[in-house]
Amino acid sequence: MNFKKQWVTAFVAGAVALSLAACGAKTAPADTAKNGSQGNAAPAAAKSNYPVKPITIMAPSGAGGGLDLTSRALAKAAAGTKLVSETITVENKPGGGQAVGMAEFVTKDKGNAYKLFLPSSPIIINNLKKEGNSPYSFRDLTPLAQLTKDYGAIAVKADSKYNDLKSLMEDMKKDPKSITLAGGSAPGSQDHLIAMLPAVKAGVDAKAIKYVSYDGGGEALTALLGGNATVLATDISGLGEYLKAGKVKVLGVSAPSRLSGSFKDIPTYKEQGIDAEFTIWRGLFGPKDMPADAVKYWEEKLKALTDSEDWKKELQANGWENGYKNGADFKAFLEQQEKLIKDILGPLGMLK
Repeated sequence: MNFKKQWVTAFVAGAVALSLAACGAKTAPADTAKNGSQGNAAPAAAKSNYPVKPITIMAPSGAGGGLDLTSRALAKAAAGTKLVSETITVENKPGGGQAVGMAEFVTKDKGNAYKLFLPSSPIIINNLKKEGNSPYSFRDLTPLAQLTKDYGAIAVKADSKYNDLKSLMEDMKKDPKSITLAGGSAPGSQDHLIAMLPAVKAGVDAKAIKYVSYDGGGEALTALLGGNATVLATDISGLGEYLKAGKVKVLGVSAPSRLSGSFKDIPTYKEQGIDAEFTIWRGLFGPKDMPADAVKYWEEKLKALTDSEDWKKELQANGWENGYKNGADFKAFLEQQEKLIKDILGPLGMLK
């Protein structure tokens, strides 16, 4: 009997020991995780080594254009600050008002984190316009950051009878066919919309306004100065020297508030009772399926770059305004601008 009792006691003690050992094994990962060792806890995410090779920025315009200059300024600032370890080159892909470059980037560079894209507002317009030539929108890209901003302007010759938007809009309402509007882009494109935005808001029959498109803002300005157009719609940054020389009057600017410098005396659309504004942006995008580590990398680097003295010098040298927005804010802005453009194209009969 004593032997039997000893055997039972030994058996129970062994079972308890095994149970305690098992409990200890279950709690061990929590202890080791708490102490920073891996144990059985989920492994930490592997550290990204992006980027490991040169990067290309596609500018959907010709050499010397605004998008090309912005892309090269960004590459220069990245090299000067040494914030980006790999070299950045610029590839030009003009055509179709940015549609050719957009199509190639979306279809040929899926998920390629080493190919970036630097377009502007027309990528939204091309996708919405009835005669537009792009089935792609900003939703086919990954917004990384808005970089610069400019604003639309409505200008007349220095000797024009018009001194404000109100008098111009009144004549547009009374006799829309008496006004010839010039712009450096196709009907329904950016320059056209810059003028039609306040016109639509003011109750003008936008379809009745004669719009003549020229091959670029320079030719459109020449038409205005030569008396072949009543009004010019363009970006304000391109009018500085003509304003200083007394060749043009700028009736209004599409900014949310007055600009500084040589444009400080120009009233906004809103100041003149027209509740409208339009930002001409330039921004950097990655492909739609861009890896998360590359997105994070660029969002961090672009924030630092746009705060740098190198970038500020580029802005000043080119007459650009710092329009930095991070990826999330940029995407929200693009959605708002898409709605605004729809609201203008509709009355023009140009919406898909």
